[in-house]
Amino acid sequence: MKNYNEYKKIIDENLIKYIPSIDSKVAILREAMEYSLLAGGKRIRPVLLLASCDFANGNIDEALPYACAIEYIHTYSLIHDDLPAMDNDDLRRGKPTSHKMFGEDIAILTGDALLNTAFEIMMKNIMELHDIDKIRNHIKAIYQITKNSGIYGMIAGQVADVSNLQNKCDDEIIKFINEGKTARLLQASIISGLNLAGADEDIINDFDDYAYQLGVSFQIVDDILDITSTSEELGKTIGKDARDDKTNYVNLHGIAEAKKHLKKSTELGLSAISKYDERADFFRTLLVKLEKRTK
Repeated sequence: MKNYNEYKKIIDENLIKYIPSIDSKVAILREAMEYSLLAGGKRIRPVLLLASCDFANGNIDEALPYACAIEYIHTYSLIHDDLPAMDNDDLRRGKPTSHKMFGEDIAILTGDALLNTAFEIMMKNIMELHDIDKIRNHIKAIYQITKNSGIYGMIAGQVADVSNLQNKCDDEIIKFINEGKTARLLQASIISGLNLAGADEDIINDFDDYAYQLGVSFQIVDDILDITSTSEELGKTIGKDARDDKTNYVNLHGIAEAKKHLKKSTELGLSAISKYDERADFFRTLLVKLEKRTK
């Protein structure tokens, strides 16, 4: 297997090539799509998709369109999340947000374009396949990405996030938000990568448990850093969750308790893949590093 930066380099070098030709009369659309896609970021979702495919002895070249598609979906969600009607943020990845650069109308349509392009990429790719087993595996991957980015996953989590203020929240709501907003798309990244490689159900179930804990940990760290970090380090506005009375584990239980929960999630994630050999060290290292993340 490759290391994180090697997978990330593959993504960064290929991310733009999947944008179809866009009529010159709406060239601003391509400009806006590229602006947000190339603004940087950890690329954790597409990296996880490639790494999980690689782990199960799949072909990462065949997985690459799906990895880029899931980054398109993630990027669209950030564009919409930053809008005045949602989080109303001016900064993303250290740069002005899409609606600050292009206006709210173009930002909304850019997010829509990225989402639709993601599914165009995946469907175009599957139409070029001929092996029935491979087609079945690719359909499974598309289903995972579709389901977990929609009303059973990311969208549901975002709706719950914008609908619940701090004075209404409890652990059940926070769990639902963290699962939807963050964990589900990370689960989709890993499971779709395993699907593409034709991994068996035991591996998929173990890594699904791992991915869930990774997602929970990721969101808790994000919520902690919103209080403890700086805009320069994170590349986005900090202190917004407390200012806007947002529902999260830190605001309900405090930083000390959140760190305990984070440690527990890390332990559960490591336990889920404990029976696998050193090839799973990529995933173990990522989870441990996430617990200590500062930006």
